[in-house]
Amino acid sequence: MGIAHVRKLANLLLSLSLWAVAPLALAEEQVHLYNWNDYFAEDTLETFEAGTGIRPVLDLYDANEILEAKLLAGSSGYDLIFPTARPFAARHIRAGLYLPLDKSQLPGLDRLDPEIMASLAEIDPDNAHLVPYMWGTSGLGINRAKVREILGDQVPLDTWALVFDPQIAARLAGCGIALLDDPTEVFSAALAYLGKDPNSLERADLDAAAELIKGIYPHIRYFHSSQYISDLANGDLCIAHGYSGDVLQAQERADEAGKGVDVIYRIPREGAAMWTDVMAIPSDAPNPEAAHAFIAHLLQPEVIAAVSDYVYYANPNLAATPLVEAALREDPGIYPPAEVKARLFVPNQRSDREIRDLNRRWTRLKANL
Repeated sequence: MGIAHVRKLANLLLSLSLWAVAPLALAEEQVHLYNWNDYFAEDTLETFEAGTGIRPVLDLYDANEILEAKLLAGSSGYDLIFPTARPFAARHIRAGLYLPLDKSQLPGLDRLDPEIMASLAEIDPDNAHLVPYMWGTSGLGINRAKVREILGDQVPLDTWALVFDPQIAARLAGCGIALLDDPTEVFSAALAYLGKDPNSLERADLDAAAELIKGIYPHIRYFHSSQYISDLANGDLCIAHGYSGDVLQAQERADEAGKGVDVIYRIPREGAAMWTDVMAIPSDAPNPEAAHAFIAHLLQPEVIAAVSDYVYYANPNLAATPLVEAALREDPGIYPPAEVKARLFVPNQRSDREIRDLNRRWTRLKANL
């Protein structure tokens, strides 16, 4: 047989082998997840795949607005997403962007905190579309040593004045102040500092909050919703407006690095936002059955407890609480006591017009106009 014939035969055999393998590759079941960065335990995806044979494919985002834009554009390709309940998931439900849950596929729903479920039922009647994932607060990440070096040992650390008082912000600017890139979070914090309703939509109140933010703009290093984690841990920031678990992750990284960076988290005395991140299945999800399987995986107490241990956020599964590391479940920054909870507020739902108005204000503020 000539060399040319041998090559033709080899190519034919190769083609046949590829055709034989292709159905196996096509048969691999996947679940496409869209979640915040560092929001699973290290083995969450691995244990899910081992238990179900479904391969998880994870994409990351760092702002609810990015997730929302993908949903509104349609055909996102995601099976399961993790938005913040208010105001984002609330308006997604109104817009028909989620599939109703098949609760028969979700054993363990009865273990979830009834208070959190009741709160979600206000935006999702009968808890038809949302399963709570993690909850926490938005407050201040503080490099305690640096702040006290600049402002003195007696300075209160549980106050929004550390970022919103222009004189204090000017003194801390050199070592770095960061705010979340989130108009709802920043405006509500500014309103709380001013002694106003954090959920106020009165034009005069929003104007006052905007002027307050504009006054500290020259002292803000950046607006971002995740960069502050590494910068706090490295000692590159004095103050960060951030999410409780993110700041506590920064604290853990700083402790592990052993360079003497002292990061703490404080819930401001003037009030702070309490939020719940949820699981939801987009209405055009390619594989909603796999999405249900992933939710069921996260409803297992030992699985969700391991997530809390890794991400430093409280989870709503009451059966999981005893399984969470004692240092976490006893930390008032993660599981706030009743007197601190009394100072927390939940962001209200807003109409599309109200959201557009707030976003326009935010865009102008960040552009320093």
